[in-house]
Amino acid sequence: MDKFTGINGESLRRLRKERALSQQDLERISGVAQHTISVLESGQRGAKASTIRKLAEALGVKPKEIIRI
Repeated sequence: MDKFTGINGESLRRLRKERALSQQDLERISGVAQHTISVLESGQRGAKASTIRKLAEALGVKPKEIIRI
């Protein structure tokens, strides 16, 4: 089972907006549901490693750029 990891919602939102993407655009590109993106950006919960990889790939960044350290 995938372990949940803290995600830096502010970084995720900033990276998405820098690329002029809506949450729906990011959903389409990454395959991660818009609701999940919204919850992650608000910091309400962590994400599975597989979700972090999908989002990072879609945004063209390394996963460490959206993980809360």
